[in-house]
Amino acid sequence: MIRRRYRRTLPEDLITEPVIFNMGKKAEVVTNIRRANVEERVGWVVLEIEGAEEEIRKAVGYASGLGVQMDPLGGDILEG
Repeated sequence: MIRRRYRRTLPEDLITEPVIFNMGKKAEVVTNIRRANVEERVGWVVLEIEGAEEEIRKAVGYASGLGVQMDPLGGDILEG
């Protein structure tokens, strides 16, 4: 299993939707919110996703398909 981090920027219409929860339901991944700022009209999350490469791609593709901007941070995360 690998871990990747993404900065996830939410469009206003998805602020109240359970996108992170649904990512874990659509793909076999574990999600971990590392940092976030969500307000009424804008939101971003630094999200760590752990799983097989194909499952991470599936989860990211799901969110991207909804209109969530998913920007990779750093690369593979081995610790902390």
